[in-house]
Amino acid sequence: MDVSNPISSVITSAHGPVLSVLAGASEPLTGRTVASLTEPPVSRSQTAAVLAHLTASGLVHVIDAGSARLYTLNRAHLAAPAVEQLANLRSRLWNRIAEHASTWVHRPDALAVYGSTARGDGHMGSDIDILVIRPDGVDSSDPAWSDSLNAFAHAVVSWTGNDVELLDRSHDELAEMAATGELLLDDIRRDGRFLIGARSMVPAPLAA
Repeated sequence: MDVSNPISSVITSAHGPVLSVLAGASEPLTGRTVASLTEPPVSRSQTAAVLAHLTASGLVHVIDAGSARLYTLNRAHLAAPAVEQLANLRSRLWNRIAEHASTWVHRPDALAVYGSTARGDGHMGSDIDILVIRPDGVDSSDPAWSDSLNAFAHAVVSWTGNDVELLDRSHDELAEMAATGELLLDDIRRDGRFLIGARSMVPAPLAA
């Protein structure tokens, strides 16, 4: 999965970013606004061509408002639910991760996606980096914990096609990382998407 533009896993053309914008919009948008919101960027001329095609297919409604034309996703269209699901793949990934972790024998105190997946600036080959904070009293070699992590990593790969990097740490181990000035902790605190637990569980690295 392209972690910066998940819809491109299925829709590889400029239609993907345009549809993502329309699926996330709560009000009609001009073509210029749609183009400005596309990620990765789609030119205004290409956006206009895509909108014309989508309008002709009935998937997009167009409203004339004076000199402007306003576009909305036709949510009554048979294809609209599929578009909305594709446009929300990142949110669906967050939900699946949290749901999976809730089934573990030892539930993590915190779980956060960090790095390019959390920031949304990676690519198809980006790893999905995940911090998992072990509860007190659970050792990293605990069979139930190890089994949960292995099953979890396998599940995330199956859901996305991306490799997974798990940072499995206890509270004490995170404190040790902070004491040595590990700057990765700053990255996690700044960009991490905390799906379980709180950002405050990750200590700030001490200055050297």
